[in-house]
Amino acid sequence: MKNIAGQKPALLWATHLAVAFMVILWIIPTFGLLVSSFRTGDQISTSGWWKSLFATEQVEGFRIASPEDQVQEGDLYVIEGNVFTDGGAEANTLSAWGTSSRDVSAYAPGDVAELRDGGTITIAENGDYRLENSEPFEGSRGERVFGTVSEPPTFTLENYDRVLFSGSSTDGMQKAFLNTMTVTIPATVIPILIAAFAAYALAWMDFPGRALLIAGVVALLVVPLQLALIPLLKLHLNIGIGKGYMGVWLAHTGFGLPMAVYLLRNYIAGLPRDIIENARVDGATEFQIFTRIILPLSFPALASFAIFQFLWTWNDLLVAKVFLIDASGQTTVMTNQIVELMGTRGGDWEILATAAFVSIAVPLLVFFFMQKYLVRGLLAGSVK
Repeated sequence: MKNIAGQKPALLWATHLAVAFMVILWIIPTFGLLVSSFRTGDQISTSGWWKSLFATEQVEGFRIASPEDQVQEGDLYVIEGNVFTDGGAEANTLSAWGTSSRDVSAYAPGDVAELRDGGTITIAENGDYRLENSEPFEGSRGERVFGTVSEPPTFTLENYDRVLFSGSSTDGMQKAFLNTMTVTIPATVIPILIAAFAAYALAWMDFPGRALLIAGVVALLVVPLQLALIPLLKLHLNIGIGKGYMGVWLAHTGFGLPMAVYLLRNYIAGLPRDIIENARVDGATEFQIFTRIILPLSFPALASFAIFQFLWTWNDLLVAKVFLIDASGQTTVMTNQIVELMGTRGGDWEILATAAFVSIAVPLLVFFFMQKYLVRGLLAGSVK
């Protein structure tokens, strides 16, 4: 069986490698985004997600105790404390330290350094420090030191709590999530309903101009939607449906119909002719044939387009920006909310990572649960 005529093992291996490469290419960034969504902002800014299971190092500045806390031990004046406790840092160990920002790793834990104003300082690995001087320390503020801090890996659910349950218009995604569902579900159902009727008519009903309509549908597939945005927006404003849900539903419907009609028409045209002719002989009307025969048999194609339309509408930003603009944020969708987070909270990397993963979680679930229908719908009708 390995040497069947027409089988090409080399090409088969190349296909498997290409598929594996594409899968890995998509899984790695998605998994990285998932890991980053559970990390703190400091960890995200100092190390990559692939280092999330290891301790991270970052440079921090500490202000040690002031001269008011010095005590005299014999002939020496001493100031003692802990840089982590005094400086409020949440760390455990110190791998290197320095007395100048120009060389923050000049000394190892336990080394002794000379101070500019006289005296010496030493800092241990756990952050304990000791300053010694033969003369009293002067000044109102403590010495400034810098250390390379080693922080253990930590994961937190606080990011998801802020994004999903904070209720804040600047951090939360609840309102944007509901708005996105409000846009996506009707914008997926409406073109399917219209396209199913049109596909059946173009596939099995004879009427003048049918070939021209099919050619027009194919031609509309190559028209970029950016070409129609402004004229369509002017039309919506003139008839009073612009800048609202109705306008964005109709916009997504218009942009998705050519693909829907083309996909469904090819599938319905491939159904057995005998079934439809027998139904007509038995006295079934065209509507009965469509609802009782065509729709049940066309479920894979309908599900296939539903996946495409849902994913495209869910991830859309351009159409929402044009037809659903809202200064108060009451109709802001998730893609626009992420853009707002990048502008207003660009330093909070953990919020951006969590918000982005929340945004892609629903499309991932839809794709994984309906991928078998996607494959069947795309392949059906391609082979006679």
